Amino acid sequence: MTVKNNVTRLLDSKGIAYQSYEVPAIKIGAVEVAAILEVEPDWVFKTIVATRIEPRKAVLGVVPAPFELDLKALAKAVNEKKLRLATHDEAEKLTGLQTGGISALALLQKPFDVVVDTSAMELARIYVSAGQRGLQISLSPFDFISLTRSLTAKITR
Repeated sequence: MTVKNNVTRLLDSKGIAYQSYEVPAIKIGAVEVAAILEVEPDWVFKTIVATRIEPRKAVLGVVPAPFELDLKALAKAVNEKKLRLATHDEAEKLTGLQTGGISALALLQKPFDVVVDTSAMELARIYVSAGQRGLQISLSPFDFISLTRSLTAKITR
């Protein structure tokens, strides 16, 4: 039986093609998720929460598993001078989701800016968290970007 949650129900309601995958429901990194799913690590995208220096809405950077988020590039993409990485606790408080399960798809009703690394555009499918630990989905990067109203920019280093 396929696990359903708010993200998969949303995708179903919009008629968006996706595949869901169960992984251990513990905090594991995106590279480990790729190994479990037996896919290239570059296909699995992790969501990193950054905060503005002036208290306003947070920014979600969506980058391939093996890469680091370039905070300067992310700041530039959202017209900010500087951003900082949210701490584990800040990320969970801001999103209402557990780290390891943070997904822009689960946060559509919250005022986050979302920036996806341009490398996603080169792929037929990307793998992302479905908004909870233990559940991943794969879908077209174009569907992901459209649904989340994401910007795209080179935000890795």
